[in-house]
Amino acid sequence: MRKRYWVVLGFIGAITGLWAWNSSLIAGPSSNGKLEFIAHRGLHQTFHREGLTNQTCTAERIFPPSHDYLENTPESTNAAIELGADIVEIDIAPTMDNKLAVFHDWTLDCRTNGTGPIRDKKMADLRQLDVGYGYTADEGKTFPFRGKFVGQLYELSEFIKRVQPSDAKLLINFKSDDPEEAKLLLDYFENDPKLNQMTIAVYGGARPVAETIAKRPDLGGYSKQDTKACLLKYIALGWSGHVPEECHNKWVSVPANIAPAMWGWPHRLTKRLAEHNSRLVLLGPMDLTDIKSGTTGIDQLDQLDYIPENFDGYIWTNRLEVLKPALDAR
Repeated sequence: MRKRYWVVLGFIGAITGLWAWNSSLIAGPSSNGKLEFIAHRGLHQTFHREGLTNQTCTAERIFPPSHDYLENTPESTNAAIELGADIVEIDIAPTMDNKLAVFHDWTLDCRTNGTGPIRDKKMADLRQLDVGYGYTADEGKTFPFRGKFVGQLYELSEFIKRVQPSDAKLLINFKSDDPEEAKLLLDYFENDPKLNQMTIAVYGGARPVAETIAKRPDLGGYSKQDTKACLLKYIALGWSGHVPEECHNKWVSVPANIAPAMWGWPHRLTKRLAEHNSRLVLLGPMDLTDIKSGTTGIDQLDQLDYIPENFDGYIWTNRLEVLKPALDAR
């Protein structure tokens, strides 16, 4: 009987110790970090995600516009910064003449009055297009941005010249897995001091991300492969306080509904990552019944509870204009 008592007591002690070792109630928030907003695509037109696939033209399903900004334009980026974005995400795509265009899609057909892949076009031709041509909120009855964004598909350096202030921070997205895109971006860094200063991290295709960070280890960054390897190993081993090497020197992106499964969530986890030069990026919830649907940002007012008090990581959002005022008021 006494032996069973000590076994039970030892079990309770082990569980209590494990809880304490991973408890944020004891760890408390970091004294150095702070919550920061990543404005995905700057201020832009959002869209419904029902039936969304990789082939869906999202410009054809936008919600009725509540503002006049389009993604990947300097005006969109500047508006997000003025509203309080700490970092603005932009997308880059290579052209036929080895330039980098700031544009989201692989092809022109969805958003513009052009056709075909970006990489098959010269930058001079891309500058002539109307990047607001294809946006509609009523299944093509009206096109509220058509004719208003002619000539606003910019080369990366042209884009940067129009972004203010000069100490703004950018997260750059590689849209493909072509390592040649990293070489192009690194050339831009060498020739454009303002871009070099503004860029804080890169993400997207695993090979261009790895190539860029190998040459620029001061940059943050991640790919889907990085994130998956980090999360799986940390969920398996993080109870011990161990942070796998796959989570070192990374931005670790975590869907909000999965975050509570991460050992030490939230404050002890962010501290552990910080000890290995990593930051946590809190995404929107993932639909666990449809993994292919991917994740969103923290975009709705009813998602504010996903953000812990005194959280000191990054918040990924598509609707900064909605989320930040509400969170400031909270």
